[in-house]
Amino acid sequence: MSVTEMFSYIQGFLSADQDIREDIRKVVQVLEQTAREILTVLQSVHQPSGFKDIPSKCLKARELFCTVRNHTGELKTKFPVEQYYRYHEHWRFVLQRLAFLAAFVVYLESESLVTREEVAQILAIEVDREKGFHLDVEDYLAGVLILASELSRLAVNSVTAGDYGRPLRISNFINELDSGFRLLNLKNDPLRKRYDGLKYDVKKIEEVVYDLSIRGLAKEQEAGGEK
Repeated sequence: MSVTEMFSYIQGFLSADQDIREDIRKVVQVLEQTAREILTVLQSVHQPSGFKDIPSKCLKARELFCTVRNHTGELKTKFPVEQYYRYHEHWRFVLQRLAFLAAFVVYLESESLVTREEVAQILAIEVDREKGFHLDVEDYLAGVLILASELSRLAVNSVTAGDYGRPLRISNFINELDSGFRLLNLKNDPLRKRYDGLKYDVKKIEEVVYDLSIRGLAKEQEAGGEK
């Protein structure tokens, strides 16, 4: 093979790779748009009137996840399954965002932590990397950490809406989450930096709970719950 032929072959390889990346980017852009639509629906729960309408907001978000599943199905066809990590950078951020949104919906519905398997099911992707397009464990953890920040905001807005019991439950949930993350030896720099932010979320929620306790509202809520 001559030098010219060799470089022509390389150019063909680069062009094919660029075509794959462009196809991936087009699908990811649609996924990002749908993620923004889901976030817009869920953000309304932070409004005083939104607390009364949480079930319908979650239902609407679930409907939009049907669209997400269509697009993840399309994305799977855009690259060779064995080259997942070659192109992972293109969808990493949107998958983390979708993992967060799925976790937020599940929390609003049941006040529990979504599992990685549940997120994968909601997004219609795999858990095991051997099966192809999957939810990387670090992307799942990043989504859970975004949830913690969202819940710290929800705790503050709950007080504004007169829901004094919710911050106490959020506090218990976030403390359990923090204890869980302390068990992990995180070596991924972006993930570790995001985890560093969790302690500020914990502190912010503790301040809300402390304020409620000082004002006697936490005790009133507990007494109301016992009745």
